[in-house]
Amino acid sequence: MVILGINAYHADASASILLDGRLIAAVEEERFRRVKHWAGFPREAIQFCLHRANISLNDVDHIAISRDPKAHFWKKVFFTLLHQPKVSYLKDRLQNRSRVRDVLKILSQELNVPVDSVKAGIHHVEHHRSHMGSAFFVSPFEEAAVVSIDALGDYVSTMWALGRGNKLQVFGSVEFPNSLGFFYTAGTQFLGFPHYGDEYKVMGLASYGRPTYIGRLREMVQWKNGTLKLDLSYFRHHNEGVPMTWDGGEPVIGTMYSKKWEEVLGPACQKGEPLTSRHEDIAASLQAIFEEIYFEVFNYVHKMTGLKKLCLAGGCAMNSVANGKIFDRTPFEEVYIQPAAGDSGTAIGAAFYVHHQILDYPRQFVMNHSYWGPEFSEAKLNEELKVKNEELKKNGCEVRKIEDENSLCLLTAQAIADGKVIGWFQGPMEWGARALGNRSILADPRRPEMKDILNARIKRREPFRPFAPSILLEKVGEYFEKDYPDPFMLKVYPVRSDKRALIPSVTHVDGTGRLQTVRREDNPLYWKLIKTFEELTGIPILLNTSFNENEPIVCQPKEALDCLLRTKMDVLVMGKYMISRV
Repeated sequence: MVILGINAYHADASASILLDGRLIAAVEEERFRRVKHWAGFPREAIQFCLHRANISLNDVDHIAISRDPKAHFWKKVFFTLLHQPKVSYLKDRLQNRSRVRDVLKILSQELNVPVDSVKAGIHHVEHHRSHMGSAFFVSPFEEAAVVSIDALGDYVSTMWALGRGNKLQVFGSVEFPNSLGFFYTAGTQFLGFPHYGDEYKVMGLASYGRPTYIGRLREMVQWKNGTLKLDLSYFRHHNEGVPMTWDGGEPVIGTMYSKKWEEVLGPACQKGEPLTSRHEDIAASLQAIFEEIYFEVFNYVHKMTGLKKLCLAGGCAMNSVANGKIFDRTPFEEVYIQPAAGDSGTAIGAAFYVHHQILDYPRQFVMNHSYWGPEFSEAKLNEELKVKNEELKKNGCEVRKIEDENSLCLLTAQAIADGKVIGWFQGPMEWGARALGNRSILADPRRPEMKDILNARIKRREPFRPFAPSILLEKVGEYFEKDYPDPFMLKVYPVRSDKRALIPSVTHVDGTGRLQTVRREDNPLYWKLIKTFEELTGIPILLNTSFNENEPIVCQPKEALDCLLRTKMDVLVMGKYMISRV
């Protein structure tokens, strides 16, 4: 049984493939197109998944699309008649709906396959059911409360359910125009971060401020008795219609906040404008209100289900600062969030939803790691090195091949301990937004200056954004106040006060860290590297940031070599090859 899952004509377009209920491959289109959050049809991602499964499109039994144009149709009609949004907005939404509906025709065109030869059944799975499927059906839990919180998908912003066995039972939802995600996105834009996906910047900035604007922001959004309500006078999406571009390339969303934000908070911050303590305080207040509603939703769902386990998905589930407080602010004792909790994850969610909910097959798969993307043979790495040989020589780079794995880890760990910045390119690429030890830039967490070095030499990003620690799973309780695994870097925990001075470059200004726990069984080579660093320094942690420079995470060896050559990275470890500046 082969199921192809697709997230198309939405941000973070992606594809996945299941074989007999087990995930074989999953990848975001942005990694091939080299455009962040690429929106459109995920042709390259689909082709990779088919290639990884060693099949053609004609071998696929079912195609699952994580959108359902028919969902809530009459509610959409009624809302349109009531609010009469701009004609241009309606035209954009109808065009998008048409593309999603005609995905089989587009698929055949993009892959140059006759429509008549495609025998797969087509399933349109509602957006939030896809989100919830991506969380529960790959979790280790037999039974759990399941919540999806997003900006918007198929007219819904939030949905909750009971997951049991191979079924989801939906209990409730929050519909357009009310949305916690829209609230946070509007605040993100107000703070001068206009690009799609900039919300994570607010999380970093919030730690520097005080929530002095919390009273004013609380007027904008409230949760009462299972219902989320926005004060729509603060927003534009419900009547003016906010332009959204999903048809190939970077997704674009127009301004969501109304002029009333400026009446209560002062002038909006323009892109590039220097940030002040006022902006830090607004960010802190925005995060505080988000967390209030976030935990109220979870507590409400807990009362409905009485369960201690939670599966979480949707764009809001990427708020790692809030996720790290779930154990303190709710009765939940176990939490599972898969690495692509945002919209890209709906490609696996739709596929698993079809396999379990519709076709009624039992569950047999748990996602313990994120390594579902492309990987490259030693021959391919060697070929790319030959292509770049002259350019590497001109840039003073020496190439060595280290056959022994222990020696490779020792040389790399020693270079990190010596203060060098390492590009680490190994095995299959990660699925999801985080680099988790296969497409990572690594550095010494003990060096307080390392954050500034990375920003100046490679990352070139805002100084208020923290860098993350990768830590051996067995050492988490020694360094963090919470001893609960998070292999996907989606929770922020306080660093123990007596350890903060030991790992300053991965300890944020508020004393926290967005950790990745590394288990030997999930990534033996990365675990061995961290363990070797511990043997050299006494610290079982590496600074880990994504292998990129204001672009999607590198996918292919050519991109890793290009990043090395155009930045001041010291060493690239690519498979068995160590490329060093001399």
